[in-house]
Amino acid sequence: MSDGAVAPAGDDVDLVSLGDIERAERRLVGLIKRTPVEQAHALSKSVGREIWLKHEYLQRTGSYKVRGAYNRIAQLPPDVGVVAASAGNHAQGVALAAELTGRAATIYMPASAPLPKIEATRSYGATIELVDGGVDECLALATAHAEAGSAVFVPPFDDTEVIAGQGTVGLELARDLPTGTEAVAFAIGGGGLISGSAVALKALRPEIRIVGVEPEGAAAMRDSLRAGRCVTLDEVSTMADGIAVKRVCDLTLAHAERYVDEIVTVSEEAIGTAVLLLLERAKAVVEPAGAVPLGAVLSGKIPGEGPVCAVLSGGNIDPVLLAKVIDYGLTAAGRYLRVRVVLDDRSGLLAALSTTLAEMSLNVVLIEHHRAGAVGLGFNEVEVQLTLETRDPSQHDEVVAELTRRGFPVELMR
Repeated sequence: MSDGAVAPAGDDVDLVSLGDIERAERRLVGLIKRTPVEQAHALSKSVGREIWLKHEYLQRTGSYKVRGAYNRIAQLPPDVGVVAASAGNHAQGVALAAELTGRAATIYMPASAPLPKIEATRSYGATIELVDGGVDECLALATAHAEAGSAVFVPPFDDTEVIAGQGTVGLELARDLPTGTEAVAFAIGGGGLISGSAVALKALRPEIRIVGVEPEGAAAMRDSLRAGRCVTLDEVSTMADGIAVKRVCDLTLAHAERYVDEIVTVSEEAIGTAVLLLLERAKAVVEPAGAVPLGAVLSGKIPGEGPVCAVLSGGNIDPVLLAKVIDYGLTAAGRYLRVRVVLDDRSGLLAALSTTLAEMSLNVVLIEHHRAGAVGLGFNEVEVQLTLETRDPSQHDEVVAELTRRGFPVELMR
């Protein structure tokens, strides 16, 4: 283990079997997509290792969640409604599964959830109850709704049938991954996806290492494995909101103990860079939670030199958030250079600076010109702050050296 040793699974928890997952797959025939597994040639070349991508963000509702939701809901009596709590992907999965099985669904969602996710869930016919608060408050209301006897609560991961449905991802990987694949990386939130998929892969492709990936600011599974019991994080902080979970459950922890080989964590910079590279190199719109496994691969967190697969588990990202993540990813990847140039306050010097930047084929993303109020300026000086687009971090020193050579005093800004 990189971030925590794996202990033996407890005897008091019933684990999902390969048979459970195969039965789930039969229920899902004709209802979900068998999402492709393809080599990412450009990304492979950049890291010197074969990278394979499982494009699960192309699944119906934009994530794997419908697999588990449908497997759970399809086994309920036909006249029973369902209720769930979610800020996004699970909500859509439950709503679609309810629609496909002809039953009513009520979903409690935070009022702060992105409007596109709320509207997408509503489009599948679910009744949406917006809640002032977060997912925890939504869960409390959804549980109370179910206890009133009017519907069955469908949890996002703490359920064997949900885990078995998510495990169909692992069945597809077992069949589609090339011989010699060393590892498969899964994002971990509550742990349902990796739990079911690991059962399938360890049964059918035991030579493949199963690696769970969590954000550094939301590593509930790692901490629980270290403690040998479920622990609750005091807080979570990550752009990967789809896996920002404070606590896993006994069921998923037991699966991780038995079947997961390793847990690693990734930085926010790695996540943002992965989202950006997927857009640029793979032409794929993937939410931060779905890009977490690739972030681990690209940052060298997955041991080995042979083929590795990253499961891109979801693509439901609000356009406003996507713009922020792209900007963050560009900064993390060293594609932006921020500099401060102090000039004499006389006519023509700003134009000369602009001409110099054009001659250097530099794209100016942002320019700020200050005549007064800037720290460290002399009486007859002006400050220009520039954000420049560069190809990579190695170009930063070249730009600073060339501007200095041409007589412009440059100071790096953070």
